[in-house]
Amino acid sequence: MPVPESIKQAVDEAWMRLAIEEAMQAFEEGEVPIGAVLIRDEQLIARAHNRVIDPSDPTAHAEILAIRKAASMMRNYRLPGMTLYVTIEPCIMCAGAILQARIKRVVYGAADPKQGAVSTLYRLLEDGRLNHCVAVTGGVCADACKEIISGFFQGKRLISTLVSKP
Repeated sequence: MPVPESIKQAVDEAWMRLAIEEAMQAFEEGEVPIGAVLIRDEQLIARAHNRVIDPSDPTAHAEILAIRKAASMMRNYRLPGMTLYVTIEPCIMCAGAILQARIKRVVYGAADPKQGAVSTLYRLLEDGRLNHCVAVTGGVCADACKEIISGFFQGKRLISTLVSKP
């Protein structure tokens, strides 16, 4: 018997809340607040949040860090059957890593109109010309995800304005 849509949605929301916790940790560390979790068979495999500033690593996006942790734990650079939950639509770099890891599904919260490579600017994960396609579900807990990142950048702009005024 197929799983009802309402149950699938509730499961997606529960995992996204864990990704949101990761985003909040990034927020507290002064990093752009994006969080990600990787699951397989309803088991948490890895979780991470953006860490580009502290190690000065432009590749240390939440998705990349979660993929690295999962690959290390699984002792395999391929992660078939896994679902990645991420608070913001992945960028081109992260979409490439998702494809290389052969992740089965990506669930994201808020769209990224400036860098989104999954549904907004590009549709890399569903491009039939590539040797792997990934199922995509967008908009899960979108308001909460958008609020976190918007609040972060509003705070940055406010601080910048206060600092620049004599």
